[in-house]
Amino acid sequence: FQIVGSPPPVLTPDAVLRALTALFETFSKLPAHEIAYFANRVLVFFTSCDKRRLDTWERTPWWEFLKAAKMSENYQQLLAIGITRNIVATKAEVASTKTVANCFEAFFYNLLGRGADGQPDRVLNAPTNEAWIDPWAAYLRSLGVEFRTGWAVQDLTLAGGRISEAVLTDERGARRSVTADHFVSAMPVEHARTTWNKAVRAADPQLARCDKLETDWMTGIQFYLTEPTPILRGHINHIDSPWSITAVGQAQYWTGRDFPRHYGDGTVADCLSVDVSEWGRRGILYGKTAKECTREEVAREVWAQMKAGLNDTGRTVLRDAALHSWFLGPAVVIGNGRPTNDEQLFIHPTGTWYNRPTAHTAIPNLFLSGDYVATDVDLATMEGANASARAAVNALLDAVGSGAERCAITPLYRAPELAPFKRDDEIRYRLGLRNAFDLG
Repeated sequence: FQIVGSPPPVLTPDAVLRALTALFETFSKLPAHEIAYFANRVLVFFTSCDKRRLDTWERTPWWEFLKAAKMSENYQQLLAIGITRNIVATKAEVASTKTVANCFEAFFYNLLGRGADGQPDRVLNAPTNEAWIDPWAAYLRSLGVEFRTGWAVQDLTLAGGRISEAVLTDERGARRSVTADHFVSAMPVEHARTTWNKAVRAADPQLARCDKLETDWMTGIQFYLTEPTPILRGHINHIDSPWSITAVGQAQYWTGRDFPRHYGDGTVADCLSVDVSEWGRRGILYGKTAKECTREEVAREVWAQMKAGLNDTGRTVLRDAALHSWFLGPAVVIGNGRPTNDEQLFIHPTGTWYNRPTAHTAIPNLFLSGDYVATDVDLATMEGANASARAAVNALLDAVGSGAERCAITPLYRAPELAPFKRDDEIRYRLGLRNAFDLG
């Protein structure tokens, strides 16, 4: 397989087309002409200058960029819908081409062994709390950080052009006030923007523009199984599932751990971790949308959709008898006629980039961190959130004139061989011409 086994040593446009064609000929059943067309569209983006990406492709829906309406259903499901709805919970018809293609570009270069430090599809080697959150929290406490769980930020007070205090409520609902020299807001955008009053928004218009940023439901559910079920070593994308399901078998990655002995009641051998990205389409079991279902109905429906996709090859991959229990994220409240989700996902319809703020606001002592903050990653991911945090730290150090070492921020990889084509495209863009490889 060329793209993995023997990547081209020099990335010419022809080499890019050959690698992309090899990729989709191997992993899809698309007609040859559709594979060729998709490869051409990707090459157009790869060789587009930054100005065209920002001014044109940010405003162009991925569906339109791919001419998906004129293509086969497999093309639409795999390349338009499967990449957007199932992975980043944004509808292909409205998703920004700039964001989707940026993500695809990063994965493509990773597959070629460029611009990354490992495989493109990686997961933690233990439960998230064990592998990441608990050790990090312990380290922060060792530095003197105090956590206040159950507290909520209600408002930020602006005085003299600076944030003078954060107004909070504690776990009992009592009002609290926190003063500090500097404030870092590290909340999801749908929560952060509720803390910015009119005075704060007036001090920095980019905060007011955050009201235009959109979120959607992408919620996890875990199925605990009494037998090991390593369906494949990687993520499963149920492309044709009504609820846009993706999944991954966890136990196979938790090396050095005896799953039944370490977790659960001793009878559980595996955890199938699932994301549900479409909550507004009717399912196959109850004929209801996920938001209309009870929690139990959601679990049964997701299980049924996974079985429909995995058990249709003449073998039984998921057995009802092996299902021990399930757990749906507690942030979702459904079954009462008023569905709510306290942990939504930041999504990327066209034009989103123009409303994303920078880490350093116009208020000298207020800094922002979160996956909605503008970074080179340009996608709601932990990598994007991490890059924004680094930018916030660097901006704070700059603001106080600190001599401390700055956080390293690594931009996404760009193939140097394609730089001349991008420079040529910048000239063409200024002249009002299409990209040289754009067949229309």
